[in-house]
Amino acid sequence: MPVMRISLRADTPADTQRAIADGVHRAMVEAIGIPENDRFQIIERLPAEALIADPDYLGVRRQNVVFVNITLVPRSSEMKAALFAGIAKQLAKAGVRGEDVFVTLTENGRDDWSVGNGQRQLLDEKLLRQHGWIPPAPGR
Repeated sequence: MPVMRISLRADTPADTQRAIADGVHRAMVEAIGIPENDRFQIIERLPAEALIADPDYLGVRRQNVVFVNITLVPRSSEMKAALFAGIAKQLAKAGVRGEDVFVTLTENGRDDWSVGNGQRQLLDEKLLRQHGWIPPAPGR
């Protein structure tokens, strides 16, 4: 049950914003196996001067950075690598250069989530399985 915050320039066309959001979600489904309907995204449109990224940090030449911040339960290093590559691949389809894709993951436990009604649904194994969500094994 990840939550994704996508920060991009305010002048990004609406159809490109949607393609970026769709691409991030597609990469999540393919790389870490979230269900198709497990989609919670915030698109944050900011003026260009509010998106500050060194244009050449670690030799990556950035021009029009798109920040993708994802909060999720822990996944394996292999899944994370596949996710990073998948996001870059999907966003390229939306016209975003791979060099401009900046991704961070913030991991927390299933007991850190409430998806409504003040309850911790991610701790209810029966509920999760009824909705097609199989929690990752520890360390995944």
